[in-house]
Amino acid sequence: MIFDQIENTTIITQEKVSVIELVEKLQALYPKYKSNNIIVALTSLDTLTTTEIAEFLQLSKKHKTAKHSFVIVTNKIDLDVVPDQLDVVPTIQEAHDIIEMEVMVRDLGF
Repeated sequence: MIFDQIENTTIITQEKVSVIELVEKLQALYPKYKSNNIIVALTSLDTLTTTEIAEFLQLSKKHKTAKHSFVIVTNKIDLDVVPDQLDVVPTIQEAHDIIEMEVMVRDLGF
């Protein structure tokens, strides 16, 4: 895993571990990043299943409940089969755009 920090956003790039191992590591390291918006980049994966993407659901819900954004970046899955509770986009730029919009909505109190 590679961790990059840009202002209050942490970008976590998956390299070699499986999705399940990645989620386990993120849960273990969560206290360190819980105050940041999180982008999980899964662009290096060849394939991604609905079951694998759903592994992030619990962590995403927890993070959003704490009023922070959690966005997954991948172009390896049909976005129509992704659970509605997850924000999944095909590019890092779109992830930043979603975070920017969510920050504005939170700032406005919605």
